[in-house]
Amino acid sequence: MAKEQQPTKEELEISRIRLPRKPEVLGVVEQMLGGDKMKVKCDDGNERICRIPGKFRKRVWINPGDLVLVEPWKVQAHERGDIVFRYTSTQANWLKRKGYVKTIFIE
Repeated sequence: MAKEQQPTKEELEISRIRLPRKPEVLGVVEQMLGGDKMKVKCDDGNERICRIPGKFRKRVWINPGDLVLVEPWKVQAHERGDIVFRYTSTQANWLKRKGYVKTIFIE
């Protein structure tokens, strides 16, 4: 009998990619500001100061240069937002190949 082929680590990461929904935008972390806040350059042309919500803060480490998913606030939508997801390098490369991320936007 043939052995069943298990998916690789990269295939598992790609299958779990969270795509941006309606109000969410992709962004690259530019600078850490302290106090769980960071400056993010978003693909809609805005530069937002984003915070990491408490449920997400202790589970994920975010560094400058990471590709993140940002949900803008309702009040100051062009200036503030929340980081809701961080993409791994494999996931970021897949998004870039599929056209979700502009090539000039991410290194």
